[in-house]
Amino acid sequence: MPKVLVVDDAMFMRTKTSRILAEQGYEVVEASNGEEAIQKYVEEKPQVVLMDITMPVLDGIGALKGIKEKDPDARVIMVTALGQKSMVLEAIRAGARDFIVKPFQPEKLIEAVRKQCQT
Repeated sequence: MPKVLVVDDAMFMRTKTSRILAEQGYEVVEASNGEEAIQKYVEEKPQVVLMDITMPVLDGIGALKGIKEKDPDARVIMVTALGQKSMVLEAIRAGARDFIVKPFQPEKLIEAVRKQCQT
């Protein structure tokens, strides 16, 4: 069963995303900021990370870079609000594999995660 790390500072988004993934059979680990995300990544070794871009402590791009330093093959999907195009481009340059836009449809989320688990 693939493990997914869900990183978002908004608890309702983490809960919603985790529920969608758990219903599809994924094991879910959560983090509420970028620093915690790097720590959980090292501890839990998830197959895929769903990373919000805008967070306190350490933002999603900083956390993405931190995770990629520890594991160049990390599969990170950025979760972005509309209008964050420049941040998405920066994230892709930093090694993000994909991105989804909030509010997302559950099918889009599952499709993005499934695609990363298969590669």
